[in-house]
Amino acid sequence: MNADRIARVARNMEGAGLAQIVVASPPSIEYLTGIRIDPGERLFALLLDSGGGATLYANRLLCAGGSGVPTVEFDDADDGLAILAKGLKRGAVGIDKDWRSRFALGLMEARPDLRVVLGSAPVDRARMIKDAAELGAMRAAVRANDLAMGGLIASLRIGVAEIEAAEAYLASARAMGAAAAFPPLVCFGEGGASPHHAPGRAVLRAGDAAVLDVGLSLSRGLSDLTRTVFMGAPSARQREVYEIVIEANAAARAAVAPGVPLSEIDLAARRVIARAGYGDRFTHRTGHGIGMEVHEPPDVRSNSGEIAEPGMTFSIEPGIYLPGEFGVRIEDLVAVTADGCETLSAFPRELAALEP
Repeated sequence: MNADRIARVARNMEGAGLAQIVVASPPSIEYLTGIRIDPGERLFALLLDSGGGATLYANRLLCAGGSGVPTVEFDDADDGLAILAKGLKRGAVGIDKDWRSRFALGLMEARPDLRVVLGSAPVDRARMIKDAAELGAMRAAVRANDLAMGGLIASLRIGVAEIEAAEAYLASARAMGAAAAFPPLVCFGEGGASPHHAPGRAVLRAGDAAVLDVGLSLSRGLSDLTRTVFMGAPSARQREVYEIVIEANAAARAAVAPGVPLSEIDLAARRVIARAGYGDRFTHRTGHGIGMEVHEPPDVRSNSGEIAEPGMTFSIEPGIYLPGEFGVRIEDLVAVTADGCETLSAFPRELAALEP
């Protein structure tokens, strides 16, 4: 059990006016206790109180002995939710935003004296600020991903299919003892005009832009990196779009510093792209938080209310998407430092034109 992290969450609970919360997100439970379990359909929850108390509720099939966390165990024949409900005090209880509805609704039925509210924020806010160990694990994963990206680009040739290139990346990750943090996005030509295009049987042709969005998991550190390369010399339009996106990426990273609203970082990238006439072709947020999960708070978006703080880690990934033609996205992970920004990836951003 991580007493410092639980104490930080307890302080956040006090600030939010919550005396008790039910943490059900497996990554959040791992963050607070060190217990890494996928509960499947079974109840698995950590009850926290604002005084720093913590009790784990778990099926015996899931329990990890010797975890140091006070645990209430039950069997498949027991009503685990009823057991958890008995452990709650009257009044408000915060629950995870992603807790299964059958558990949330069942709790409301079992305890009508409770006022159930969203309670993820105290844990989310704690998780947003990475400690030295978390940052070290992320840096290691990013370095490995830089190498895997290099291997992926080296595998590109005319006639290779998106799905084949994605497999080449996965093989590179496995060779380093890593796993994919998410299914790699390998997008050739028109496929790159869709931000979440899934790799298929489309083959790389001369003149194509290739959008490569990949990340790996290594020793509990995560990475996420996107580069766009060209098969042969890019057209004038492709070069123009690439230069706009790389300027937007640099502008957003330059804006990262403690005290800066994340909405301003989003605007820094968006302003560059809008000024060039492609504002309506930048169709997503500038970035997302990363840590225990590839996508977690905070978001770097135009309506974010968050302020950058040292220890925050998030992506900077502006893009321009031209349906029927091509897309360009350039993504880096950054960490907010005491006096500015650390760009975690060292992979080159300069325009790369591959030999056909």
